[in-house]
Amino acid sequence: MNAPAPRFFAFDNSYVRDLEDFYVRWKPTSASKPVLICLNESLAVELGADPAALATDEGIAALAGNRLPEGAEPIAQAYAGHQFGGFSPQLGDGRALLLGEVIDRQGRRRDIAFKGSGRTPFSRNGDGKCALGPALREYLISEAMHALGIPTTRALAVVATGDMVRRERALPGAVLTRVAASHVRVGTFEFFATHRGPEQVRQLADYVIARHYPQLADSAQPYLDLLAAVGERQAELVARWLGVGFIHGVMNTDNMTLSGETIDYGPCAFMEAYDPAAVFSSIDHHGRYAYGQQAGIARWNLARLAETLLPLIDPDSDRAVQAATAVIDAFPKHHAAHWLRIFRTKLGLDESGEAAEDRALIDDFLVLLSHNRLDFTLACRALFDAAAGHPARLASLMDSVEGFPVWQGRWQARQPTRSPAALAAMQQANPCYIARNHHVEAALAAAVDHNDLAPFERLLAVIQSPFDERPADAAYGQPASSEFTDHYMTFCGT
Repeated sequence: MNAPAPRFFAFDNSYVRDLEDFYVRWKPTSASKPVLICLNESLAVELGADPAALATDEGIAALAGNRLPEGAEPIAQAYAGHQFGGFSPQLGDGRALLLGEVIDRQGRRRDIAFKGSGRTPFSRNGDGKCALGPALREYLISEAMHALGIPTTRALAVVATGDMVRRERALPGAVLTRVAASHVRVGTFEFFATHRGPEQVRQLADYVIARHYPQLADSAQPYLDLLAAVGERQAELVARWLGVGFIHGVMNTDNMTLSGETIDYGPCAFMEAYDPAAVFSSIDHHGRYAYGQQAGIARWNLARLAETLLPLIDPDSDRAVQAATAVIDAFPKHHAAHWLRIFRTKLGLDESGEAAEDRALIDDFLVLLSHNRLDFTLACRALFDAAAGHPARLASLMDSVEGFPVWQGRWQARQPTRSPAALAAMQQANPCYIARNHHVEAALAAAVDHNDLAPFERLLAVIQSPFDERPADAAYGQPASSEFTDHYMTFCGT
């Protein structure tokens, strides 16, 4: 007689319950020798789970996919997507499974999903597996983003499977457990618009409104308002990325969530030397997803969502296109407002100045950084130091930068004094520590090649407290050498 399934989470699976034909029921592939590599204990508590129970053999078996916990209803979700501008009509969860949903301690509905749990009907030619390095990268970068205050999916656990996966070489396999507000993407809408038609798009839209935008439930134009609400969240999200120098790397429509969270930490990176054209992804040959292109791509993705919603917005196609176009055309204005707010805070500027003048002041500072290839994070933090009465670091950094003294005079004249609250906000907008690429790569190499998790755990601890400077962590605040940065690339996490 089989033992009862362990109960680690109080599952309440609305996607399975409400969207019957939008997925395929599937089971994860078992791992031969699962070993818990890391567990996000604080996140487990948020989800109402007991971290100690998850760290037992029974818990590790559940996190590896060897034994489903009570209440889990694993499914592979269907979606399509525009990848680098070209439409792929069927993608879907090729190496992921949604285990189910929980209501966390704050009353938020959150998905719990596997990544790397084996082949599904959507795997195409892939093996559905994940290597340990990409799983640890997603854990690390998503926790860095969370600590920076940026909406993001998060990692609950990484379990090594004991099985090897074949990439350029044989690599240890792993299963990542990912937590998200949901996994509904622009590509999800594209799939059902392409294959099923308006009524299933309506069903999906109604689900998203109920889950993520309940304030639209009584709207006279719920689907147009949904488009606008998604656009607003994406406008702010990308502005937040730009404020910390984050480059997503693969902003395909299947990687843009309707919830407004950052998802898919494949060829992502944090920019060091400020450069609007910075690209680190090995597959982004033409800079489509460069640092400075991300807002434009978010708008382009929003237009693809709009195309799926047109029949719901208005039965008259001309009126529907006109209404949707107005929302899409408003995106740059909304993004610019968020960008200005974020960068005003970074430079310690209140909202009393003229927006155009403040924008010019910020732009001129970024031009100085770009022309002199100065580190974005260090320069912004040095501005905070100077505003707080410690100008030595800024003076040293800008010593040979032509034009900086004139700019500094304008900056100081714009905001001669700052309140303690303004300085505190400025500090929280300018981290000392980001997940710098050379430290990330060193930590992953130690874990994968030498079974040494100490560098990973040390880096994780640093980036989880990014705003308070600590002398013992000084090395983590320094940029990489040119020998590293000149040749650095990131890769998709397959």
